[in-house]
Amino acid sequence: MSGRRALAVAGALVLLAAVAAAARPGFLAAQEEQIFINKYGWFDEVVFLPEADRAKAVEMLKKGDIDIYFIDIGDPELYREIRESPELTYEFSYGLYYELTFNPYGPEFTDGRLNPFNNSRIREAMNYIVDRDYIADEIMGGLAVPKFTCLVKALPEAQRFIDEIEEIEEEYAYDFEKGKQIITEEMEKMGATLVDGKWMYKGEPVVIKFIIRIEDARKEIGDYVASQLEKLGFTVERMYKTSKEASPLWILGDPKEGKWHMYTGGWITTAVSRDDSDNFQFFYTQDSPLSWSPLWASYTPDPRFREVARRLAEKDFRSIEERSKLMREALKLAMKDSVRVWLVDQIAVWARRKSLFALADYAGGYPTALWSSTMKFVDKVGGTVKIASSEVIVDPWNPVAPSDWIYDTMIYDYGVWEHATVLHPKTGLPIPVNIRKASVWVEMGLPTSRNPGSEYWLDFKYVSSVVVPTDAWYAWDVENKRMITAGEAGVTSAKARVVVDYGDILGKPMFHDGTELTLADFLINFIVPFERASEASPLYDESYVGTFQTFRQLFTAFRILSERPLVIEYFVNYIHIDAELIADYAANVLWPTMPWHTVAIGIMAEADKKLAFSADKADMLKVDWMNYIGGPSLEVLSSYLRKAYAEAYIPFKEFLGDYVTPGEALKRYEKLKEFYEARKHFWVGNGPFYLDRVDITAHTATLKSIRHLPHKIEKVCRDISQFSALIETGDYNLVAFGYDKEIASRLLPGKEAKEELDILNLVLGGPIANPHAAKPLEEAGIKFEGNVMKIGGKEYVSTWGKIDYGVVLLSGNNLYVAGITRYGTEAALQYILGKAGIMESLIVVKWEDTNGNGKVDSEEISLVG
Repeated sequence: MSGRRALAVAGALVLLAAVAAAARPGFLAAQEEQIFINKYGWFDEVVFLPEADRAKAVEMLKKGDIDIYFIDIGDPELYREIRESPELTYEFSYGLYYELTFNPYGPEFTDGRLNPFNNSRIREAMNYIVDRDYIADEIMGGLAVPKFTCLVKALPEAQRFIDEIEEIEEEYAYDFEKGKQIITEEMEKMGATLVDGKWMYKGEPVVIKFIIRIEDARKEIGDYVASQLEKLGFTVERMYKTSKEASPLWILGDPKEGKWHMYTGGWITTAVSRDDSDNFQFFYTQDSPLSWSPLWASYTPDPRFREVARRLAEKDFRSIEERSKLMREALKLAMKDSVRVWLVDQIAVWARRKSLFALADYAGGYPTALWSSTMKFVDKVGGTVKIASSEVIVDPWNPVAPSDWIYDTMIYDYGVWEHATVLHPKTGLPIPVNIRKASVWVEMGLPTSRNPGSEYWLDFKYVSSVVVPTDAWYAWDVENKRMITAGEAGVTSAKARVVVDYGDILGKPMFHDGTELTLADFLINFIVPFERASEASPLYDESYVGTFQTFRQLFTAFRILSERPLVIEYFVNYIHIDAELIADYAANVLWPTMPWHTVAIGIMAEADKKLAFSADKADMLKVDWMNYIGGPSLEVLSSYLRKAYAEAYIPFKEFLGDYVTPGEALKRYEKLKEFYEARKHFWVGNGPFYLDRVDITAHTATLKSIRHLPHKIEKVCRDISQFSALIETGDYNLVAFGYDKEIASRLLPGKEAKEELDILNLVLGGPIANPHAAKPLEEAGIKFEGNVMKIGGKEYVSTWGKIDYGVVLLSGNNLYVAGITRYGTEAALQYILGKAGIMESLIVVKWEDTNGNGKVDSEEISLVG
């Protein structure tokens, strides 16, 4: 299961079947389109507000009370309104799906009642009892596809095994009588009897407690399935509940108590996943990352299925052929287990006003990780965008174990945090956002490769073996507060080596409270997991141990190769069929989304048992689940902020004290105090927007662009397109001299040219015209000699007023635009202003005065290198 998937409440989807068929994409043939990323965000302000009523949301969209709805629309009449409205437009996504979740405990609950779904043959037979075509066509109005497996049929993984899936669909097609016969046989074996058409056990009716979600199409689906169960002779208690009412029962309740038998599950794949081989472990076994849930802990799959699921999840195979064989076996074993019966994959409709541009992820729709850097008004930069969702702020937020509801992650993770990479909304491949380059070396014979188009940021090679250096940091010694090296641990090899160049980012403002990024912000993210998984630590959390064990199976060791630029070497056992996703995994393992000092006050609070990072530990300690944005936690955290300042507290000082001085710690706590006093919360992120105001009672949140912080946040651009985006916002310093100032006044009206560098600079003119350009251009291997420009062995010769060449170079936080003469400078600047999505850091353009007017016209400019 993709790490970017979250438990979610997906809305109902209803549309004509003909439209649905037309909407299905060809995923495997999808080409990666260029995406225009603005790392400062396109809006001044973003307001999130709750609106669960889809009909009301559509009216709000039409009136302009909201600009976009982050929940799919599920009513055919509402879809017709959207389609016919002159104010609205829409997209489709394909990652929402529904299923039946069974409680498998038994055969009897602790009170002696029978649980039929302890019997795997009865669960398997339920596949025959539900008519998926009826659900897709009648309940879902045609905008859904019958679903038989845990793979989303429209996404790449299912397409690889479409033949096997179609065989399963044929074998388990709707056949009520066949299912009834199997269930009758098994019920009798379990000691039940059919009396006057009703199943009885120990003199009492066999009552199925069925949790039916009411917010979307699952209410109708649940009623339909309940009716089918009643036809089989079961007595059904229909337990209609919202997500908040249901989760304490099905995901947090003890299965053996028998408070429920079935649940109408809904899931969302929030980004296009290219490898779903871990789905079987996630959904079917006690080894799942959700093993903290009593439900998952109660799973007892066939040992062979558990082993196959483990091997797939841990990438324990040596070839694509071996992987494919395991996948085919897992698909069949999953049907025999059927602790879940899959119902439909949906084709979701997402609505917005036409005045707004937004990308819809093929899997997750509008609440994609890229919304904060790509969503914009069509005709302006800035302004306030209003986003509605069915829920806003469900559970507490903290840096270690926050809410994983999509209604929360779409704000804190996608809007307020920023990661090293994000996934492309159409292809699922990583887009490097905060890395300059990565290299991946993989052990020969392992099934992975690099995709065409990734060469500009990713190097890939096969090697005979991957040797882990003895001085690489392998683990954290909880008791002695030191790093354990690979040499000490006797670890010598891994499956892959990944070297990530993050650029020259250390010592520069990164976080929303104005603090600068340091190595300590990276290193604490390696230390805390070991502390949470060790009984020797006050941060020990039993519910986290399973997740940590999975992490340790995949992550081996790391070394810091360079600080300026920051280059980290990772050794991992994480193997993916796409080499880009191996780099994506490594690059984000230590990447800090919140600074170490915000984590520190939470560490102090949990160590003293006043608050707890996770919901499970909070329940165990009988304290509040730590919340950095509201409620009683704020006063507790405030007290620990005061204590941290008084002590100049450095967490894990025995080690991190080498990276943080007491004076630096004090400055950080001062800035956090200022931030808290101004914002009334502790949520300090690093993304394009900061959390300005939040109300956990009214369930609203307001974000603002980091442009409006009292201090500048350093954002290194990855390519020319990212800097070009900033030109539109005006958030850069223009540096030009002499005639180049006249060029700037024509092409960048209203932008004053200065002669000194600032944080983010557009440097106009060659090394003679602009002294700030000389050294960077020379270091990049670009030489100007008279009327000749030399780059990498190539020579570009200028003829005054007739032919000229210009270069555009992105280096650090500066974009250099220089020509051999002023004509080349103007041509290069015109080119980048008129061309979006230049995914390079160096380009060469040519200008030739073909019309003889002595001016640089756009049609006379071409890209030559």
